[in-house]
Amino acid sequence: MPIYAGKTRQSALALPADPAAGQPPDPRLKAYRRDLADKSLQGSVEAQNFVQGVQARIIAPVADMYRQAPQKRQKQPPKRREASQAGPLHPGAATQLLYGADVTVFERCRGYAWVQAEADSYVGYVRESDLSGAGALPAAAPSHRVTAARSFVYSEADLRAAPTQILSMGSVLSISAEKEHRGTRYALLPSGEAMIAAHLQELNYYAKDYVSVAENLLHTPYLWGGASAFGLDCSGLVQLSLHMSGRQVLRDSDMQAASIGAVLADSSDPPAQLQRGDLVFWRGHVAILCDKRHIIHANGASMTVRIEPLDHAIERIAQLYGKPVLYRRP
Repeated sequence: MPIYAGKTRQSALALPADPAAGQPPDPRLKAYRRDLADKSLQGSVEAQNFVQGVQARIIAPVADMYRQAPQKRQKQPPKRREASQAGPLHPGAATQLLYGADVTVFERCRGYAWVQAEADSYVGYVRESDLSGAGALPAAAPSHRVTAARSFVYSEADLRAAPTQILSMGSVLSISAEKEHRGTRYALLPSGEAMIAAHLQELNYYAKDYVSVAENLLHTPYLWGGASAFGLDCSGLVQLSLHMSGRQVLRDSDMQAASIGAVLADSSDPPAQLQRGDLVFWRGHVAILCDKRHIIHANGASMTVRIEPLDHAIERIAQLYGKPVLYRRP
């Protein structure tokens, strides 16, 4: 049965409720620092300078986004840290942006750009080389989305041709024409490169069942901050799967727990009305219900996207992080 169906509405992004009076806005979702901020925030945050962002597009297969611009590694080994010192010396990405994603750029400095993603409002730093040129979007607007978990871009319309890159599910790109060669249909890019046409769908086509999308990502490696089919974390799996079904949701699990759908129960005990597609939240973790008794999630125990019985997961996770705190229905 095909996963992807015809035209489906694109749900609006559901933002969490405004913070309590006197509390600053979430810097993950609002672009502001002490020295610089989005001009649209003038009057609501304090900053030395306010700037109008410039549109750009991700041109790398996957762009890592960091909360702070990474520093150059020290030439000499760093001093030994105390065992109690938390966090890695070189923290990984907070999230990732896929090929074709639109962003607003507020600053380009020392090889990194400070940007806000258009799709989910996430703010962070990406490598400047992962972006289109300053103030210039690629000439051709995206027309298609990658629906296979991963798909090669070939130098020409021939599966024996050299691949030039590989794209993740959810990437968007412009297709100018189609061509059949030795019984295989190819989608042609303006550059003359080609992709397998069956791995793409037009932008207004979405998955019927977002859980089926997640199931297509089984065995994908776990990656902290991962949001692509090359590596996923728990909330990245939820976001990518729902995105492929036409629903854009926020990135981190705490944001998702505050904003996706309706609350079924805010207790550790699974509610009786659980069904396929419901979400179960722990503190710092989220999983998708495949059915009443099984979940699919990207997890650090197997370091993959896997399916496991819900009761086993509750028992296992409780030993380290406690029991579930919330169940929601998207």
